[in-house]
Amino acid sequence: MTEHTGRTYVVTGTDSGIGAAVADRLERDGARVIRCGVTEAADVRADLTDPGARAAAVDHIRALAAAPAPAHPRARPSAPAPAPEPAAIDGVALVAGSADPAVAVGLNFFSTVALLRALRDDLAHAAEPRAVVVSSASALSAGDQDLVEACLADDEPRALATAAGLVARGRGSVVYRSTKIALNRWLRRAAVGPEWAGAGIPLNAVAPGVVATGTARATLLADAASVRVLQDALPQPLGLPGPVEPVAASIAWLLSPDAGFTTGQVLFVDGGAEATLRGEAPFASGVRYGPVRLARMITWTLVGRWRSRRAA
Repeated sequence: MTEHTGRTYVVTGTDSGIGAAVADRLERDGARVIRCGVTEAADVRADLTDPGARAAAVDHIRALAAAPAPAHPRARPSAPAPAPEPAAIDGVALVAGSADPAVAVGLNFFSTVALLRALRDDLAHAAEPRAVVVSSASALSAGDQDLVEACLADDEPRALATAAGLVARGRGSVVYRSTKIALNRWLRRAAVGPEWAGAGIPLNAVAPGVVATGTARATLLADAASVRVLQDALPQPLGLPGPVEPVAASIAWLLSPDAGFTTGQVLFVDGGAEATLRGEAPFASGVRYGPVRLARMITWTLVGRWRSRRAA
């Protein structure tokens, strides 16, 4: 038995790459995995760039989670009618994503946030719920502020129009990392709020560097010139490309009961790229407290001293 035995997880992007590796690993560790993708191998087939398909996918996920587990983890049960009560879902790993600027906005940001919101109540009924999204080390570079703000304003039509404008101006390459920047910022806001931390649901992200998926080999790693660009843009001292399995293992750990006191984190599994590019900068200065928080801290410090003197 492992820490995942008996738990039910929803994993998106399971057709290939990191999503497939996560689903395979969790199943090997004894979990029940509801695989979401676009191929026939998926339990839930859906084009998550389509808002209507997202809602239908959530209904299908709930139905499968509420149904008895199949005798074999790779057996494909047909979906019964959607369950009226929140389904038994212990964790979600939202891995689906694309660098294609035509679909990146809908898939990388809006579908991820929509599924998190839709399944939050289901997670809240689990004893040890977990939620993990996949970001990217590319978010270390600057994105397009207008696109990021449109995503954070929850305005999908405006975000799609902004992305189309970037493509038309020859700046389509910035769309992918902008969606990941927006996802990181949304997560940092939401994870510590009442709907997530307040409900006892840790929410984190894993940000991979360039790893040896089929997609990376066919695009970023397809020629020597592209690799040389990457070596400067996203240097990975532990190797380029990196292996897929450590990324899957990190996601699996964040889904496990052991990760119950970690939330709001963007975990870079990038071969050292973040440390190389940012160095000591994140730790060069301390937290700057606002005046209200600082006043409370001073007040309670004085109250504590006064009570100590009285007790003496």
